[in-house]
Amino acid sequence: MKKLAVLGGGTGMSTLLRGLKKLPFDISAIVSVCDDGASTGRLRKEFNTPAVGDIRKVLISLSENEEEVRSLFDYRFNTSSDLDGHALGNLLLTGANDIKGNMSDGIELVNSLLNLKGKVIPLTEDNVTLMGKMTSGKVVSGEHNITQCKDKIKSVYYKQTPKINPDVLESIKEADAIILSMGSLFTSIIPNLICKEVKREIDKSKAKIIYVCNIVTQPGETDDFTVTDHVKLINKYLGKRKVDAVVVNTGHICKQLVKKYETTEQKDLVIFDKYSLDNMKIDTIENDYVLIENNYIRHNTLKVSIDILSYLLER
Repeated sequence: MKKLAVLGGGTGMSTLLRGLKKLPFDISAIVSVCDDGASTGRLRKEFNTPAVGDIRKVLISLSENEEEVRSLFDYRFNTSSDLDGHALGNLLLTGANDIKGNMSDGIELVNSLLNLKGKVIPLTEDNVTLMGKMTSGKVVSGEHNITQCKDKIKSVYYKQTPKINPDVLESIKEADAIILSMGSLFTSIIPNLICKEVKREIDKSKAKIIYVCNIVTQPGETDDFTVTDHVKLINKYLGKRKVDAVVVNTGHICKQLVKKYETTEQKDLVIFDKYSLDNMKIDTIENDYVLIENNYIRHNTLKVSIDILSYLLER
């Protein structure tokens, strides 16, 4: 069974894990914990805990009874009390953290109830603040404020250097492949790579580094980016080791849906510039990965997972 260290956060990572869990992989999901919006942000301030929102999403995606767990964990209270807007899963994780004294053991407690198809590991136990430096020179504090800022992101860093969870480093050390999930580069993927200990462990690893490229660009982060641009940005934050392979969609998307994304969300299709990737000696894992759900473009993550497994077996 191939061991995977999957790095990311947010919706992109949880979506990818939904496909990976269906195949014979030993999964360690390493979650960046810098989310500070809505329910998660309030709980971080009150209990001084790592962000639980992205951890909640990952727990749901790796659970055996995903739909039932989702309806429970994503339930939000609608009340006039302090509970208003809180997701039940966020409260459960905060309580588990309080009972066990740290988030990692708290996740294990929840895991014992859910019977997960993998291990969920927070990048750090610290209550970290992500900082963003914009191309305008403006410095923005907090992931939520970074994503809401109208300026283009130039770089990100932590306000205080976080202490990395030892389980993160052990998972990278044991991995046959290090998977960088699709999702926000600056606020989900790169927050894992700006930590020296993580970078150092990746450098020592012989595992294949595989990046699952986004299908569409993200305003303020990757405007006008090609696949190569995505890879180059990730490589900038990696150490001596660089991306070995990139998963790229070659499926067709109808013009009406592309137009909708361009006009209502300011997102464009990511252009697949294979020639540039070939020149960089980067392997491409190509297929039609398009899945349309409620008029939104998604990855068919079961297809992605099968192709990742095939790639690893071939090598």
